[in-house]
Amino acid sequence: MDVPRPRRDTRLEQRRNTRPMAHTIHDIGVASQIGSYSDAIEAKPNLRWLMTSGTPGLAVNGDGLPKDITGQAELAWQHILSILGKAGMTVTDIVKVTQYLTRADDIAAYAKVRTRYLGQARPASMLLVIPQLVWPEILVEVEIIAAKARDGR
Repeated sequence: MDVPRPRRDTRLEQRRNTRPMAHTIHDIGVASQIGSYSDAIEAKPNLRWLMTSGTPGLAVNGDGLPKDITGQAELAWQHILSILGKAGMTVTDIVKVTQYLTRADDIAAYAKVRTRYLGQARPASMLLVIPQLVWPEILVEVEIIAAKARDGR
């Protein structure tokens, strides 16, 4: 059976990995045993900071929530890219990402989406599996902290 490939998102390609991460990664070997993220990130002085609220995969046009984790994760990360773009930032500016899932069985599917959006960026990361988010049908929320030089570099 042929599985349809996801549509190529050129906006995603434009917004991720457009420049090397400007922050210093400090790895001690713990995070790399679990996933593609860093043990710690050192942000440079005199930066602009962006902190998002928990961002679910809720359609902005009022169409509600996709029923599956992949659909919700796709929308949540699209929203994160949109917020970063409004601040003149990309995923390479993300210092910390916190993810909340309501089902441990969704970790692998969520991680595939996350990896696609982050590309080679390796922010500090925390993934929690919790009993429920604000609406029972929300399966994932993503929040980030990003930092970028005031002069735009």
